[in-house]
Amino acid sequence: MVNSVSSSITRKPSKVEGLKENSNFLREPVATEILQDTSHFSEDAVQILKFHGSYQQDNRDNRVKGQEKDYQMMLRTRNPGGFIAPQLYLALDKLADEYGNGTIRATTRQGFQLHGILKKNLKTAIATIVNNLGSTLGACGDINRNVMAPPAPFKNRPEYQYAWEYAQNIADLLTPQTGAYYEIWLDGEKAVSGEEHPDVKAARQKNINGSIIQDSIEPIYGMHYMPRKFKICVTVGGDNSVDLYSQDLSLVVVLTKTKNLAGFNIFAGGGLGRTHNKEETFARVAEPIGFVAKEDVYDLVKAIVATQRDYGDRSDRRHARLKYLIADWGVDKFRSKVEEYFGKPIQASRELIRFKYYDFLGWQEQGDGKLFLGISIQNGRVKNEGSLQLKTALKEIVTTYNLPIRLTPNQNLLFCEINPEDKSGIQEILDRCGVIADPSKIENLTRYSMACPALPTCGLAITESERAIPGIIDRIRKLLDRLGLQKEHFVIRMTGCPNGCARPYMAELGFVGSAPEAYQVWLGGCPNQTRLAQPFTDKLPDSEIESFLEPIFIFFKKLKTPKERFGDFCHRVGFDAIREFIANYRPGEPTSSGKSRHRVSLGDEMYLQLKETAEKEGRPMTELVNEALTKYLQSL
Repeated sequence: MVNSVSSSITRKPSKVEGLKENSNFLREPVATEILQDTSHFSEDAVQILKFHGSYQQDNRDNRVKGQEKDYQMMLRTRNPGGFIAPQLYLALDKLADEYGNGTIRATTRQGFQLHGILKKNLKTAIATIVNNLGSTLGACGDINRNVMAPPAPFKNRPEYQYAWEYAQNIADLLTPQTGAYYEIWLDGEKAVSGEEHPDVKAARQKNINGSIIQDSIEPIYGMHYMPRKFKICVTVGGDNSVDLYSQDLSLVVVLTKTKNLAGFNIFAGGGLGRTHNKEETFARVAEPIGFVAKEDVYDLVKAIVATQRDYGDRSDRRHARLKYLIADWGVDKFRSKVEEYFGKPIQASRELIRFKYYDFLGWQEQGDGKLFLGISIQNGRVKNEGSLQLKTALKEIVTTYNLPIRLTPNQNLLFCEINPEDKSGIQEILDRCGVIADPSKIENLTRYSMACPALPTCGLAITESERAIPGIIDRIRKLLDRLGLQKEHFVIRMTGCPNGCARPYMAELGFVGSAPEAYQVWLGGCPNQTRLAQPFTDKLPDSEIESFLEPIFIFFKKLKTPKERFGDFCHRVGFDAIREFIANYRPGEPTSSGKSRHRVSLGDEMYLQLKETAEKEGRPMTELVNEALTKYLQSL
């Protein structure tokens, strides 16, 4: 018998562990406080509320000293494999207008978020979602989060169908069994939902060497649930649309020669959240654990969850993710412990083809005579703004054609099951609303970028992300063009804090908020997100992005090999070589225009004044100098 939760805790548990234990399986204090006529929940209730799919936030743009915060709730849906029924989409669209801030946001885990919901409207919003074939249960909190899968509806490729099937089944297996969710939000009435697979029901009660907690309302989780959040994806060989290396647990479909399901390759130990100036926290990529046959997959998933449940750190929440357990133990010890719960040795991994990133944008064939359409949503924000009436277009398409949706891990959206004769009508709606359907017409830096919401709603944000990245991408594109690198593009990801919600640590160029209007910069990830980037500088002011990147781009231009991508170049030459080039770089070197810019030295006091002015105005120092000198010379 493997050690139980209680015997694995050797240090004082964190406060959150006590809250979970005393919550009566996620009921209190949420059940009491939702009935109170107040604008917000207590801090204790907020921790339990996360398990129900909601975070309490406030609009930081509206903070006024001495006044109560502008409290509002963020609500996140749980949609295994990113599936959104048309009925659910229309319900979310209406909720956004009636109770939210008028927008819907696609997340990096294939769900939707609603922002701006008041506490008094939260119960109505959750009930509406559940009654329209959705759920928010387990979208947040110390629990298995939304299970990801490639969104492409390829009906002639069985591996994609298996990925969807097992993403749904694993999500069902690890769904909390407490009745708290339906008691609080639907007055005890459980909504009609799809029937669980019989193998899932059996696996939830099957006890192998302590893999479940017997006689518990939560046989897999127990009363303490997980030490921290737990993220899973199911994908197919070669498809890294799900960022599989960033997950706690990844399963990769392996087929037989006759295209039937043989089982899954297993990866574990990925995770990107970290804390600035806390070197004991770090981003980490998942490692191969082995192969599991299809008939044993649920038992192995339970064994891995149980290992983290019983041995994950419940004292220090910064050290509580599975990645730290594997980093501390090593893969071999971790595998051995999992095998104790599993009851048999884990097989050696099967050979896989190289993973690549796909976004599935544009008009494509499903393989069964129907079409699907991938639509780019910049930073996942579904809204109407100026000539781009995206929210109107999506609602009209769903209303008219009753199409199911698959959200992508890159914050985009696929309309599925499109009859070929409906293509022209859908295209007309998109054209009328200013929505680009042809991915070749989308700026590539924008197409492959991601950003988290950050300010003003996220309480953890240090600086801007979603609101800043469009302007920063525009500035980077102008710099590349000026340097003769017009055809270059790379994966840019930005977060307002180091928690990594937009997975910046897997990007070729990652911006991580480190101070107001400043970012830590990560370089050296790869286009297919299979290699971890590394931190290059800790605090880059927004106003100095061009002057910082210019020598790096020049170095890239000089030494890149044919077809070499920016992230691969940074990884190949190494940071020492990049830093040496920067140190010796002279801005007067020829650019693509053939013109030279010459270096002029400034005294220390003048430089500091110039830097301060540039930061206040959000402009490059070079631009200010050129402007001042031009005016001076014209006055002579």
